[in-house]
Amino acid sequence: MEPLKRIQSTTVVINSSNIDTDQIIPARFLTTTTKEGLGRQLFADWRYLADGSPNPDFVLNQPQAAGCQVLVAGRNFGCGSSREHAPWALLDFGLRAVVSTEIADIFRGNSLKNGFLPIVVDEATSRWLLEHPGAEVHIDLTTSTLTLPTGTAITFPLEAFARHCLLNGIDELGYLESKIPDIQRYEAARVY
Repeated sequence: MEPLKRIQSTTVVINSSNIDTDQIIPARFLTTTTKEGLGRQLFADWRYLADGSPNPDFVLNQPQAAGCQVLVAGRNFGCGSSREHAPWALLDFGLRAVVSTEIADIFRGNSLKNGFLPIVVDEATSRWLLEHPGAEVHIDLTTSTLTLPTGTAITFPLEAFARHCLLNGIDELGYLESKIPDIQRYEAARVY
């Protein structure tokens, strides 16, 4: 996992609520256990026409979406099933964060464990971002702030352990493995 300290990016907006994990990555693409290549199927039912060609009306297929790392979406993003493939697909596509007023708990947990940042903001901030697609934002994990082009800085909630893992580019297993020397010292000193 890559360390995630700061993101400076324009935003891409999908102004829809209740975007579920089956819309993010349809179930027919869940036959893989690897992360690579899932970005091609991200929002597949919206991104592609019936003949398989890109839908020119879908925002991720438009030129201004190229290189965006921050997705702004409506309320209740990531609801539905608990598929870990959803954050995998978002990351493989090149996105690093999603901003919404509400993010489903299981999706949030899966995202944080895989290096994808779910950011919950207030209604006013969400409305501003939804109304200004392509806005240049700055996200700083060390301070848990999202700064708008207006200079307004919004603090977002992020638990300490998740922040530590994201900043250091480790998942839960990586964190435990970093404690092996401490565990070995404890075991060596223990009398059975």
